[in-house]
Amino acid sequence: MHKEELIKLHQMLFDVKEYLEALNPKLKFSQYNTLKITSSNRHKSKTEHKYAIFVLGMEIADAMKDTDTMPPKGMSLRMKELADKSLMEMNCQY
Repeated sequence: MHKEELIKLHQMLFDVKEYLEALNPKLKFSQYNTLKITSSNRHKSKTEHKYAIFVLGMEIADAMKDTDTMPPKGMSLRMKELADKSLMEMNCQY
């Protein structure tokens, strides 16, 4: 994926995050918020955005466990695996 496509995906997931927070104000998305990487941070690297997408996806999947809609089994775990892989890529770049 190109960086601009990742940024658009990041924005869509951020919109889902805001929607879930509106439904349940107790949701924190603490790992994602700690990153300080948002879709508006266009100066961040492609790898940083990819990592943020996977962390956000993992936390969205966790948040969906509490809704009526059941996420596919293992989605949160898979997102964590992808986030860990992206973090290793980021660490290798620096």
